[in-house]
Amino acid sequence: MAKPIDLSSLDLAALIASRVCHDIISPVGAITNGLEVLDEENNEEMREFAMDLIRKSARQASAKLQFARLSFGAAGSAGAEIDLGDAHSVADGYMAGEKSDLVWNVPRLLMGKNKVKLLLNLLLIANQCVPRGGTISVEMLNEDAQAPKFRLTAQGLNARIPAMIADLLSDEDVERIDAHAIQPAYARLLASDCNMSIAMEKLEDSVVITAG
Repeated sequence: MAKPIDLSSLDLAALIASRVCHDIISPVGAITNGLEVLDEENNEEMREFAMDLIRKSARQASAKLQFARLSFGAAGSAGAEIDLGDAHSVADGYMAGEKSDLVWNVPRLLMGKNKVKLLLNLLLIANQCVPRGGTISVEMLNEDAQAPKFRLTAQGLNARIPAMIADLLSDEDVERIDAHAIQPAYARLLASDCNMSIAMEKLEDSVVITAG
């Protein structure tokens, strides 16, 4: 059994790296496939299809990398602040390739980087709560950059709270923490660093995540 707090710094770094690689393997692989079609095909229709695939996949790979840089990366020096407008931009780019629509109602403020990283990681968790798609609304319930209160509402068909995510966010023991589970575990560590707590509530057709 394991808890996020039990992870060594080396294990945490390795699992985060694995998670980022997992996210970008698919669009990068699609780019490779498209290039192979261009090399082998003379049919103009197939070549245009390949070019469309390459353009779309390149946009997805770029969006996922930009999102990962802000949500998992160093994002400046210790104590650095991040513009929430930048967080909005990378969130829009990331969600453009997902099944759910993003509604962002967060004021444009400068905020400590770990709090911004927490917000983006909560967006990833909200996205997992509506695997068949829907709408994810992101709100800040106050305008205090030092002590923010976030609320994310994931609404969609068969909205649910995945059991492992609930356990990881509440610091319960889990069977193991692997590359799939590291993201909510990392969110838990970010919340602890920011002196914030995370709560999740299942309603009729939505999941509400709050942090503050």
